[in-house]
Amino acid sequence: MELTTTQSVWGALLIAVLLAALHRAAPRIRKLPAVPERATGSFAGGLAVAYVFLHLLPEIAEGNEAIGEALSDVVQPTPLTDLGIFVVALAGFAAFYGLQRLADRRAPRPVGGEEGTPGAGGGAREPAGVYWLHLGSFMVYNALITYTMALRLRTGLAFAVLFTVAMGLHFVLTDRSLEEHYPHRFPRSGRLLLAAALLVGWLVSAVLAPSSALAVALLTALLGGSILLNVFKEELPSTGRSSYPWFLVGLLLYGGLLALVTAISE
Repeated sequence: MELTTTQSVWGALLIAVLLAALHRAAPRIRKLPAVPERATGSFAGGLAVAYVFLHLLPEIAEGNEAIGEALSDVVQPTPLTDLGIFVVALAGFAAFYGLQRLADRRAPRPVGGEEGTPGAGGGAREPAGVYWLHLGSFMVYNALITYTMALRLRTGLAFAVLFTVAMGLHFVLTDRSLEEHYPHRFPRSGRLLLAAALLVGWLVSAVLAPSSALAVALLTALLGGSILLNVFKEELPSTGRSSYPWFLVGLLLYGGLLALVTAISE
């Protein structure tokens, strides 16, 4: 089923609203009764890892075609230029990793709590500059997701829905990480701003829709590098916070759905 431009724009708005609602409801989702948080986290991690290996990486590789076509009139294609899209993805990965390292090194020092535990104790200091830089990077990340959503819907409705599911569960675990780093600041302002960034990304796409295949490929690669870091950092937690059976359930379920959608769309 192919959507028109208008349908994809309104569909992207619906998805942006759903993802924004997930941001707001993340703390409640993580603490669903009778469902241990480590089970929900591991299930979400399995989904995200399957998404990365079976959809995101192939999607980034396909972006090479757009870059090759754009550069064909300027430079002679070489094996080095074929790495261009992956350099962009690597830049996204490195940028988010640097921000995470900065946040970890400037993590609030607990007062009366265990050393090295973010947010332990009521008197912990949370540096405002690091907080806003860290939160701002995730706001850009969210805006990129919804900025490219309308195009995802036009290129494949089923894939866009599966992408939305993976990102929605991914947000739940990102929420946990940010709250652990900034237990005082993030609940007051962070969730609302992250939800707003999703709507801003959609609004920009509705007014200035991405029309260049090259621009979309570059944005997808930049977003992809960021997703890779966050998936392996947040969604493959330490043994005490994870459940391998639930991870496998998420991995196999999402991998099976992707394989089914791919077979049907051929």
